[in-house]
Amino acid sequence: MDRFVSTFTNKIDAKGRVSIPAAFRAVLERDGYAGGVYCYPSLDAPALDAGGERLAKKIDGLLSGLPDYSDERDELSVALYGDVQVLSIDGDGRIVLPEALRAHAGLDAAVTFVGLGDKFQMWEPGRFEQRRREARSKVQNTRKLFGAGSRDANAHKGDGGGTGGARE
Repeated sequence: MDRFVSTFTNKIDAKGRVSIPAAFRAVLERDGYAGGVYCYPSLDAPALDAGGERLAKKIDGLLSGLPDYSDERDELSVALYGDVQVLSIDGDGRIVLPEALRAHAGLDAAVTFVGLGDKFQMWEPGRFEQRRREARSKVQNTRKLFGAGSRDANAHKGDGGGTGGARE
């Protein structure tokens, strides 16, 4: 599988090291960046975004869609590439999380790794559980956008509301 999937929680040791889940390391290796991981503060959450070459190419694609020398391109470059740290993966599959990144995400004793397809995020476990509850609630409220609404509409066609129903 070439996507970051699932959720794992690992402890941070006294030196600020945490083990990247083996499944995530395997994706990074297949992605062509086995020596480390790109990591930066998430733009819209108290979390860290991370990944390999595929993530870097996605960022390149976002930037290439903006006019050269535009304020928007410069701002996005600073917000993403300006804050990226390349974290080396040691022989035991661990990275050292620098203090600035830990502070952004509120990481202290443990990290929850969350697969998001082309990238993964690192969260403080309690904050992630809150984020997961919010995401599930929003998905339940908007599930009709994913086809459930049309299924409900089809179920009502036979109750007199559609063209084929019996009329009194």
